Amino acid sequence: MNTKPRRQKLRGVLTGESCIYPGSVYDPISARVAEDLGFEAGMFAGSIASLTVLGAPDIIVLTLTELAAQAYRICRAGELPLIVDADHGYGNALNVKRTVEELEAAGIACLTIEDTLLPRRFGSQATEFLTIEEGVGKMKGALAGRQDPDLIILGRTSAVGVNGVEDGIARAKAYLDAGVDGIMFVGIKTHAELDSIASAIDAPIMLGGAGEDLQNLDYLKECGVRICLQGHQPFMAALKAMHDTLKALREGTPPSKLKGVASTDLIKQLTRDATYRDWQDEFLS
Repeated sequence: MNTKPRRQKLRGVLTGESCIYPGSVYDPISARVAEDLGFEAGMFAGSIASLTVLGAPDIIVLTLTELAAQAYRICRAGELPLIVDADHGYGNALNVKRTVEELEAAGIACLTIEDTLLPRRFGSQATEFLTIEEGVGKMKGALAGRQDPDLIILGRTSAVGVNGVEDGIARAKAYLDAGVDGIMFVGIKTHAELDSIASAIDAPIMLGGAGEDLQNLDYLKECGVRICLQGHQPFMAALKAMHDTLKALREGTPPSKLKGVASTDLIKQLTRDATYRDWQDEFLS
């Protein structure tokens, strides 16, 4: 698995003048779909990892080993640069260092480390954040774990929506001073919030959970946003299709009458059938 070109490709996006929507992916086949459709990158979210691997909600019961293993499966399936939500790094700053080492070895192109206090502590009902000082320590740990300088490490914060724009900007600046390649902001809802951030932050920005009014690539690129998530509807759509197909079969619908089933040609395309047949001819004949 040659990771260098995909990391350099995504770095080109980060240092460029445009903004992209990555495709939300969760397994090798979904990554190949995104790659074949021309997405510049794939996004493997922590919430989707928990759903895919465990069938569990996004409450940090997934382990680093499970996340890295699934990321590896996705990366080895093609050449799509993969962005991974590494949540809080699975512990303190030393654990963050280990998280970066494992995800880099899995072949990913970019990861985010957030400053939310995770998992939720006993008795807490509200979103809580690390101190900026501890957040900086995590970013330094992440950078210390990186071996390939082309691997992208982004600090992540959702503090704007909870504590306000000033705190979000203060955190972003501290993490950038620590050396991360850019900042992911989660939960920006208004033009005023993004405009304030853009005027204060001279670094590449990634957005997650952005308000619908902000979903304009021309506007986003002018604000320094280089990557903007659109949500994780592909997994949700696949889940609905699976449910409805099994329900129809359970209720007596003949397999030949099912709708929305992948064609043989599409399956052959996504499984790289022709390539495997060539290998069979070369190695087994």
